[in-house]
Order: sequence, then C-alpha cells, then structure tokens
Amino acid sequence: MSEKILVAMSGGVDSTVVAYLLQKKGFVIEGVYMKLFDDDAYHDRNLQNISLVSDFLGIKYHIVDLREEFKKEVYDNFVETYKKGETPNPCVICNRKIKLGRLVEFALKNGFSKLATGHYAKIKENLIVSAVDRSKDQSYFLSNIKKEHIDSILFPLGDMLKEDVKKIVKDIKILENIAKQRESTEICFVPNTYLEILQNHYETKKDGDVIDQNGEVIGYHFGYMRYTVGQRKGFRLFKAHEPHYVLKIIPDKNQIVVGKKDELLQQEFFVKDLNIFSTNKSILKCQVKIRYRSPKVGCTLYVDEKKVVLDEPQAGITPSQVAAFYHDDIVLGSGLIKI
Repeated sequence: MSEKILVAMSGGVDSTVVAYLLQKKGFVIEGVYMKLFDDDAYHDRNLQNISLVSDFLGIKYHIVDLREEFKKEVYDNFVETYKKGETPNPCVICNRKIKLGRLVEFALKNGFSKLATGHYAKIKENLIVSAVDRSKDQSYFLSNIKKEHIDSILFPLGDMLKEDVKKIVKDIKILENIAKQRESTEICFVPNTYLEILQNHYETKKDGDVIDQNGEVIGYHFGYMRYTVGQRKGFRLFKAHEPHYVLKIIPDKNQIVVGKKDELLQQEFFVKDLNIFSTNKSILKCQVKIRYRSPKVGCTLYVDEKKVVLDEPQAGITPSQVAAFYHDDIVLGSGLIKI
C-alpha cells in the first residue's frame, strides 16, 4: 500500500507543484487548506484554485478551520509585539504553532505519514537545510519549528529552482491561470501595511519626542509603532548634518532614541525562546542571520546564557526578530532577539 501524504495547499503555484510531483512519484495524496483569518473573498479565490487542482489530480481535500488558534498564537502576538515597541516575525511563529504545528498534528491524527508543504528548504538527517534556490530559501522562517515535527514533514521543492517550478504549472494547460497569478510575499493577514492592522486596536498616530542617547529631545515623531530599529526615515530632527537611525523604542513614554550609524552597531545580544535542533554543546561556534535578507555572520552562541557574541559588530539588531543559527547550510535552530 502506497504511503499517504497530506499536502498543505494554498491555491498557489508552489503547493500545486508539490501535489503534482508527489502524485507522480506514486504517493497517495490528499490536500488540506487552512482558514487562518476572516476574509471570505480571499478564501474563495484560493479554494477555487484548490478545487481545480484537486479535480485535475483526482484527489480530495480538507478544509481546516484554525482561525481561533491563529488569532491567539499569531495575530494577537503580532499586535502585542508592536505595542511593546518591538518588531514581530509572524511567519516564524505561524510555522511553529500553526502550519508546521497544528497541521502536522492533523495529518498524523488522520492517518497520513507526513505533511508536505511548498516551502523552499530541505530536510537531511532530520535537520533543516537551505534550499538549492538561495533567492527563495525559507530555512530562516523554519528555524523555530519543533524538533519533534521535522520527521513528519516533506519539502519537495528544496532541490528545485523557482523557474522550474513555474514551468511545471505552465506545462499543465488546465492550470495555466494559477501559473500566471502574482506571488504572495507579504504577511497573509496584512492587506496593505501593518499599520492598518494596528489601527484596529490602538491609536498609532500619536506625536512624541525623538531623543538622543543622553535623553536630550532633538526632534519629534508620529507614533512609536510606526518605527523599527535601524529605520532612518519618517521622523523629524530639529537639526542634523548626517543621517540618524532608530536605536531604541521606549513605548511607555512614546519616545524613540536615534543616533548616527556607528551607534547602531552591536556586537552581542540575547535571545529568548531558544530552539536548538541538533546539539548538546553549551557553546556553539556558528553563523547567524539576524534578518531574513541579511547575510550570515560568524558568532558564538552561549546556549545556557542565551547570549550571542558576533565576530563583527552588526547594525539593526531588532528586538523580537529571529536570530537563525547555521552551520554552513544546516539550520541549528533559532531564538527571538532580546536586547
């Protein structure tokens, strides 16, 4: 009897190709679509595509309502993190708690051996590894999933280039409209900007002081939730002859601290919610990415202290962003930045 695999389907190119490839390899597959938030038009568009794909492949699909869990674990966390003057990474939290958390549990509970997704990453020896297509690599966003779930996950696109994935769908004439649709690269529940979400909960436009590191008022801003560490625009200084950057946010005083670029550099920071996949060592020499698009830099991770010391100072180390640790292409784990 062929192995049963559940495919997380979004209605987009990547998950469509995952389903197509796994079926061609002889697996028995079914699809699953997650409802994560209230937007009937959004879900209807996606489900039309999923229905088309499912009919073409001759498979059935499930609809799982995870709106309550998503609101509690991802949406509310997103809002509260901005309230604290920090910058959240909701996709990392969603992968851990929902997409590769609750959905893995749903798959195993319903008789499937694994959950397959359209993430660009690989799994080798029960560890997450960077994808072949470095421009699409999503290993950073997967660095905080639970270790015990890795063995129940498949990433079939990890060895493929995005252009080859698109070509597969284009070659299937009945699915050509899916191949033409624009890729979604933003946070799924944010229609335009994150401020639209925050404005449903807080007054985000509230002028406040811009101060320097000595506490002197040197300008004004338009509401602390509009800023993140490293930002250099959007506030006003009374006088400045060179660019200034946000160094820190003080939410209870509605203040932002700014300074020159060299003041933005830091050589060490702490992490919380540390998630390590593969080692019992208390000190790790490795590399770290402090943002999705940032390059890896050498560091020493002191596991017990949850302290990271960088080989070279870096700018824009931002509270609540993810620090993902690597040994070359292998993901060692991650934590949320705490300064």
